[in-house]
Amino acid sequence: MTSPLLHPYDLAGTPLRNRIAMAPMTRARNPGAVANELTAQYYRQRASAGLIISEGTPVSAQGQGYIDVPGIWSAEQVAGWKLVTDAVHAAQGAIFAQLWHVGRMSHSSLQPDGGQPVSAGTRPVASDPKNTSFVYLDDGSRGHADPTPPRALRTDEVPGIVSDFVRGAGNAIAAGFDGIELHAANGYLFEQFLNPVTNDRQDLYGGSLRNRARLILDTVDAMAQRIGAQRIGVRLAPNSQTFDMPAYAENEATYLYLAEELGKRGLAYVHLNDNYLRGAPVIGEAFLKTFKQTYGGTVILAGGLTRERALRLVEDGIIDLAAFGQPFIANPDLVERLQRDVPLAMPDRSTYYGGGVEGYLDYPLAQ
Repeated sequence: MTSPLLHPYDLAGTPLRNRIAMAPMTRARNPGAVANELTAQYYRQRASAGLIISEGTPVSAQGQGYIDVPGIWSAEQVAGWKLVTDAVHAAQGAIFAQLWHVGRMSHSSLQPDGGQPVSAGTRPVASDPKNTSFVYLDDGSRGHADPTPPRALRTDEVPGIVSDFVRGAGNAIAAGFDGIELHAANGYLFEQFLNPVTNDRQDLYGGSLRNRARLILDTVDAMAQRIGAQRIGVRLAPNSQTFDMPAYAENEATYLYLAEELGKRGLAYVHLNDNYLRGAPVIGEAFLKTFKQTYGGTVILAGGLTRERALRLVEDGIIDLAAFGQPFIANPDLVERLQRDVPLAMPDRSTYYGGGVEGYLDYPLAQ
């Protein structure tokens, strides 16, 4: 009997060969913020995944927090990503672009005119080796730096963020992506608005849960008008404390509210990221069941999944697709390895970010 992980799946009209997704992972190998032939080869090698979700691609220069990450706000960047989508489609794969704005997780050297990063409020990121931007240092080398303390977006600036994402969504479709994923997880801008500790605003984007979720929902609605709701996924991270995001009592209620609201919109999926490997409380199965029942559509889960747990969660109908991140780095043939239960190669963390072919395109297939 074929494993349920290998069954085909209809993702709101986008046919997937299997229920295994490649989770988004920053690799910082794109000088000038433009995807290139190496990027295309990297994704093509992994196109046996039912769905590839691209590395985070900033929708504006302001949205960057890491050097050499491919963006999607210019014609040159659209052309670069077209190399990638053509390569994935030639290998019969499907790929969504993850649209990204890091908010306060940035550095003034990456910002237009050297300005402050923007956020929901002014709370800075605590100094910690785990909470850094990736920048060009003063000596010209690449390295990590504490994010620059942010300023709060003015109320009249927030619609501009929405517009940047609408432009990014249109550019993604022009570049040949099958759809987009709104990155509203992992301590970046949308989560900074959602969290009542980092968001101390007194306007229509702060205070109540409805107001704190407004930016996510307004952005989804505006993008849906541009490209269609069936081409939109949303990534969320319940329980996340990544990048100094404070825990708060209303966490579960917050994400179930989003499940209910997003469930009304006919989206492609919601993608939950479990950050338990980074010290956050695990997303339990009881919550997953309640979230899926409340949302009512396709749910993807990523974050420390094993073959066995992924298979069980899909078999039991608790999730629809299982996403793997780091295992795809060292195992371009991860789908086949999971099918045959072949041991997985271990990635070299020292080559995760920056560089060229090494640690990017040179991992061998299983014998």
